[in-house]
Amino acid sequence: MDQETIVAIATASGSGGVGIVRLSGEKALTIGSSITRTQLKPRYAHYCSFHSSDNHALDVGLALFFPGPHSFTGEDVVELQAHGGPVILDLLVRESCRLGARQALPGEFSQRAYLNDKIDLTQAEAIADLINSTTEQAVVNASRSLQGVFSQKINLLMAQVTQLRIYIEAAIDFPEEEIDFIEVGQVKEKLDAIIKQFQSIATQARQGSLVQEGMTLVIAGKPNAGKSSLLNALSGNDTAIVTSIEGTTRDVLHEHIQIDGMPLHIVDTAGLRKSTDEIEREGIRRAWAEMEVADRILLVVDGNTLPIEPLDMDSLWPEKGQMLARDIPTTLIRNKCDLRECQPGTSQSGNLTIIDLSAKTGAGMEFLKKHLKECMGYTEGSTGSFSARRRHLEALDRAERFLLDGQQQIYSGAGELLAEDLRQCQNSLGEITGAVSSDELLGAIFSSFCIGK
Repeated sequence: MDQETIVAIATASGSGGVGIVRLSGEKALTIGSSITRTQLKPRYAHYCSFHSSDNHALDVGLALFFPGPHSFTGEDVVELQAHGGPVILDLLVRESCRLGARQALPGEFSQRAYLNDKIDLTQAEAIADLINSTTEQAVVNASRSLQGVFSQKINLLMAQVTQLRIYIEAAIDFPEEEIDFIEVGQVKEKLDAIIKQFQSIATQARQGSLVQEGMTLVIAGKPNAGKSSLLNALSGNDTAIVTSIEGTTRDVLHEHIQIDGMPLHIVDTAGLRKSTDEIEREGIRRAWAEMEVADRILLVVDGNTLPIEPLDMDSLWPEKGQMLARDIPTTLIRNKCDLRECQPGTSQSGNLTIIDLSAKTGAGMEFLKKHLKECMGYTEGSTGSFSARRRHLEALDRAERFLLDGQQQIYSGAGELLAEDLRQCQNSLGEITGAVSSDELLGAIFSSFCIGK
């Protein structure tokens, strides 16, 4: 399939002033020259007519030829820039197919660029992230990943892991040299430095993932605590029905907002309590299911009913540990501060962040928004991040576990096991850039692209 010439519409669907049909492959120049009746010169904008096989003029526009390997895909590429009517562009695609091309698969142009070593896997994914970005910061981060910022950090980390692995395996393979890598202490120092650098990159990746994909925030609590009012206050819309009747919210409500360009997916849930109502019980079950996949939980309580501080989540919400399989970061929202003598603000009780506010009047909402931005890694004027995906975070988590396991092998003197941990760490990092990949992984990534990329 990679020897076939492919064709697709590269611009968005619908009508527009200009539309682009892109060809890539060994027949691209022949097909482009046949349609334009022009001998296309490299990197030259030809103003010409586009013709069908029966010599009918289809349109007038520009044709450009980019010879491989100096093109996006690394193959011969021809772009036909016509008027952006969907019928015109479809006719050009059909004519290209008559002349020997085939319709491109989703993401196939980017996949060929990756297979021809024009870009690595993180850069290919950054193309899709750039197209699908919904905020200005997400565009900046995706652009930096496309330029190779993320890849360079991963490649540098891989190089350091490789050098350390070579040193260890040399000490194992040549014991007559009497190199004791543990007593020398170089291995521990180098591994500690790698882990420190690794954790910095992982932190940036998590922040980049939140900016690109957004943070999923679940609002939970007992009935009438003010959950729906908080959803409305955050979104600025009357999304949820608010009444004084307990159990008004019985289903899950979703709202998508931005806070200073940071995407936030808010989920309002049914009030948590024991209920004999079958519909309400189903709403409560769905509430726990939403919390299980959340990035953060806002536990909303009526501030008038709370005990005297200090507060801790175990005593305040014991059901959390029983119902959720993982420990999800949680912020306590003490609502209805307008009904008691309490100033809006943020405080700490141990590791628990507490925000006093009034969802009804809006008092204290600025403290909540600031807290959420901090949770998402927002830094005023920051340009040092890059886009990342959840699969990158999973690969980084696996790599970190191997590094930490290797750290333990140093103390036990198991050099062979340390070398194996470093090899596994290399493989996990290689999955990020595509240095180590599988056909299934590539298929899953590129199938999510639009056809023309």
